[in-house]
Amino acid sequence: MKTLFVGLLLAIGAMPVAAQQDVGARLAGRVPPEVATLVQQLAADAAARGLPVDPLVQKAIEGGAKGIPADRVASAVRGVAAQLTAAAAALRQGGLTPPDTDAIAAGAFALNAGLSGAQIAQLVRPGASAPGAAVTLRVAGTLTALGVPATETVALVSGTIEAGESPAELLTLPARVQAALAHGATPAQAAAGLARAAAARANAPGQNRPKNPHHP
Repeated sequence: MKTLFVGLLLAIGAMPVAAQQDVGARLAGRVPPEVATLVQQLAADAAARGLPVDPLVQKAIEGGAKGIPADRVASAVRGVAAQLTAAAAALRQGGLTPPDTDAIAAGAFALNAGLSGAQIAQLVRPGASAPGAAVTLRVAGTLTALGVPATETVALVSGTIEAGESPAELLTLPARVQAALAHGATPAQAAAGLARAAAARANAPGQNRPKNPHHP
């Protein structure tokens, strides 16, 4: 126990005092004291390892606003911390070293939605994420949350990028899947249809879309 306490003190010491105070101020009166203490400890550890802090704070505030018992909020915040760690590892596996905090947060979102670490690494490997890792993973996570199977999500997002579609086009994919669902398609069918359409546009005669330089 003493070792754990010393470790927590060292982690808190590694976090800038202003950041510690900011986390405490954001949580004050919004979550039980024991939850606030836990979040500050986890936030200090996250900051020391280059992980984003805001997802931890937001999860705690969300639980407090919904009146969820403190033990369940604490468990949920620990779960977010674990996802952030896993997301950072997946991004490094994909070649992002070091990954930025926006990409890590997006990776944790994608993991929570149902993508695997290997799929996240695939989506951000060099040359695969032209719009940026954070945008790519946010779109992929949203598609998966809509019910698109993870494999189809990766195929659609990768195919859209490889076809030379713009970041703006990539961002429209979730809304286009929702539109297809409203017309009776399953999530997998909607994703497959959009993937075929992107490939057809890329291969249409006279198209001069910029191709991903890492994919001939």
